[in-house]
Amino acid sequence: MKLLVLGAGAWGTALAASAAHRHQATLWARDPAQAAVLQSRRRNERYLPGVDLPSRLRVAAGDPVALSQDSDLVVIATPMAGLRPMLQVLSASVSPVAWLCKGFEAGSAGLLGHEVQAQVAPAVRGGALTGPSFAAEVARDQPTALVAASPHADVRDALVAAFHGAHLRVYANDDLVGAEVGGAVKNVLAIACGLCDGLSLGLNARAALVTRGLAEMTRLGVALGGRADTFMGLSGLGDLVLTATGDLSRNRQVGLLLAQGRSLQDAVASLGHVAEGVYCARTVAARAERLGIDMPVTQAVVALLDGRLQPAQAVVQLMGRDPAAERG
Repeated sequence: MKLLVLGAGAWGTALAASAAHRHQATLWARDPAQAAVLQSRRRNERYLPGVDLPSRLRVAAGDPVALSQDSDLVVIATPMAGLRPMLQVLSASVSPVAWLCKGFEAGSAGLLGHEVQAQVAPAVRGGALTGPSFAAEVARDQPTALVAASPHADVRDALVAAFHGAHLRVYANDDLVGAEVGGAVKNVLAIACGLCDGLSLGLNARAALVTRGLAEMTRLGVALGGRADTFMGLSGLGDLVLTATGDLSRNRQVGLLLAQGRSLQDAVASLGHVAEGVYCARTVAARAERLGIDMPVTQAVVALLDGRLQPAQAVVQLMGRDPAAERG
């Protein structure tokens, strides 16, 4: 199988390296100088320090369209902000195309990945590879389970064929909407859980946030056309638990730093990587509001990021809500 991964960040590099053990894989870097360094040194020290790249993995720069023409599967490994321009470039692709980014596109429309694809590359057979996964653990061959989500059977099959192996298990799911909502909203909820832990509110509080956050995620996902059962799987509950509790989570780190009194700008700058929850929290809240979906945890995170609430005030706001029956 010939596989092209577009984007040499941590996640793109980790998946390309994993696939290269079994397939003919190419990792594309936008910067030719970066590609040359990765190709010669067999390390991506900026994003995956200490991890050796397989000798079979090819690293290239240049025209992604030309590279994609000889590929059985193209994987876009950019942040959410890069998905639209990359799909525009690949709009005539006859090969299945999948993306790894998790989030809502910034802007008034607040589109999910499949909605962006429908706008700019409607002829492309697309899908997402998502689920609970830290790039560093995948790169070190630690056990991981992912979801290949697409309404197209050939896209799901291509993703499973490319990445399923001894250390990486890939489940197929035709609910792309649900999988994408889970991957996007969990980043926002992870900021809340980081705040909770940074304020030393306890494990009871964290469990409450995860549980009620899952209910928020499910309500929004179903309203957007996803299936409720998807949110009990890897791309919902699984990804939420990992991102909300794992110390490798950048979104969780943002919450921890805000709890310490750091400014949002300082917190984001200190990460050195993109924390998607910071960029899509307002979009999630706005889209939920248009649909009439109540998302109090998300709304508190937005107020915190906007500077309208201090960390302790956000807790007071959530705990001060009126009593209610527990339901989804």
